[in-house]
Amino acid sequence: MSKTFVYAEYQTTTPFSEVNWNDVNVEMKKFQGLISKTWLSGVNETIGGFYEFDSQINAQTYIDELLIPFTKQIGGNLTVKLFNGEIVKAASLDMNSPFYKP
Repeated sequence: MSKTFVYAEYQTTTPFSEVNWNDVNVEMKKFQGLISKTWLSGVNETIGGFYEFDSQINAQTYIDELLIPFTKQIGGNLTVKLFNGEIVKAASLDMNSPFYKP
């Protein structure tokens, strides 16, 4: 699978305003295949993101080498879901998704 979307969310008591996202962004940008991340801050203080990767392999490497170790570091709970970005292309283009260009 080529285009892969990842949804990740940490259940934590740390508000987004206390996240040093500048440093985190620097580390994330080191991972091969990461095209974009949209940061998410839940109304119940969860922290996460919606990511686009160029392949499922690169997405899984990111999960294994960054997300899971960070979970252990902060003592939080992590939810991660991977999505096939190719099969939904036509339907997403019809809805003007910013992740697809006509």
